[in-house]
Amino acid sequence: MMNSIVGQRARRRGGLKPLAALIAVLCMLGAAPSEAHRISTRSGPPPAGVSIPSLKHGQMAVIRDNLPAIRALASARVGFDLTTWRLEDYLNLQSFACLWGIVPGSITDEESPFNECAHAYLAAGRALLLQLAHEPGADHKSIDALIGKIEVEMLADGASLNLCRYSDEPFNTNEIIWPHWSMAPFHPPTAMMAGAAFAVLSIAVWGAWPRRSVRPLRGGVSA
Repeated sequence: MMNSIVGQRARRRGGLKPLAALIAVLCMLGAAPSEAHRISTRSGPPPAGVSIPSLKHGQMAVIRDNLPAIRALASARVGFDLTTWRLEDYLNLQSFACLWGIVPGSITDEESPFNECAHAYLAAGRALLLQLAHEPGADHKSIDALIGKIEVEMLADGASLNLCRYSDEPFNTNEIIWPHWSMAPFHPPTAMMAGAAFAVLSIAVWGAWPRRSVRPLRGGVSA
């Protein structure tokens, strides 16, 4: 009997470990600053780090579509350059902070609470590509080809003419830009996705929660 109880408790702890990790991540995201910090409105000096020029609103989708190719070129380089490493590291961290752009409207909707943080990681992607073009040991032929491809796509879309309030905002590798969480309830696509995520999490909790097994006793009476 005692062994059965101990086993049930162990299985319960094991089954809840992934769920606890998911809740920890959600709590971490929720504990992030409620408003993204803008260097242009900072009272003090900008943080020490690599400065990243912003990009136009219309350029974001083009960089997003070519981001996997930029990452592949960065990972294939030979040698080590500190600036390149810092840009690549910032790109990864900022992408995580912005939930990898999966929230609807993050890139296309200026009113999205995720739009500013999307500007940040996509600007980092472009800066990384331009930095690779000057780094010894990189595949310059492929890099130049990708830069040319991106320029053609931006010209075809008129991307350089499409501005928004974050288009002139510089970023920095020492400053993570978080979403504007306080705006999320008032942005329907974000609110709908949050509701769907909560529903999925609730179903996962319900499915993972251990249930007491009912064993029939002698005489047909259940315990």
